Amino acid sequence: MRVIAGIARSMPLRTVKGMDVRPTTDRTKETLFNIIQMRIPDCRFLDLYAGSGSIGIEALSRGARECVFVEKARASQELVRENLTFTKLIDRAEILKGDVQQVLPRLEGRRQFDVIFMDPPFNHELEKETLTYLSGSHLLADGGIVIVEADPRTDFSYVPELGFHVIRQKIYGKSSHLFLER
Repeated sequence: MRVIAGIARSMPLRTVKGMDVRPTTDRTKETLFNIIQMRIPDCRFLDLYAGSGSIGIEALSRGARECVFVEKARASQELVRENLTFTKLIDRAEILKGDVQQVLPRLEGRRQFDVIFMDPPFNHELEKETLTYLSGSHLLADGGIVIVEADPRTDFSYVPELGFHVIRQKIYGKSSHLFLER
C-alpha cells in the first residue's frame, strides 16, 4: 500500500498485520480520489474508522488543509501516527483515540468537515449508527459530502429519512463507496 498522488506520492504505508483489517486497495483509493479530487484542496477531512490512515493521508498528500483520524484499536492508532510521521504530514493531522460514537460528540462545535470518510467494519450496521449521528450533527459543513465504504450488499434505503441524498455509488467488487450530501 502506498500514497497514490501529491506531495507524499509513492511513499509506502504500513498496515497492521494479523488483525481483522481490510485496507483499501491502491486501485480503489485512486478511483475514489479521482471522483472527489476537486473537493480535496484546502478541505477539512475527517477519517472515521481510520485503520492505517491511508485515506486521510492520501487527502493530506493531495492538499487537504487538515485531517482528523478517529480510530479505536491501539495498534492502528500507532500505525496512523507512524505513517503520518514517515510521510511528514503529521503537522496537519490529529489522531483521536476511541470509539467513533464516543468521539464524534467531542468534535461538535470545534470544527466542521468538508469531507467525512468512513470505513467501518463491514456488516455490523456501524455505518447506519454513524450516519444517524451525523444527520443531527453540525460536523458536516454546508456543501460537504459523506463517503461510506461498505459491503455492496449493505442496505442504505434509510438514508433519505436521515436527510441525506445519494449522489453516487461506485462498486469495486467486494466493497463500494456511497457518496452522500445533505
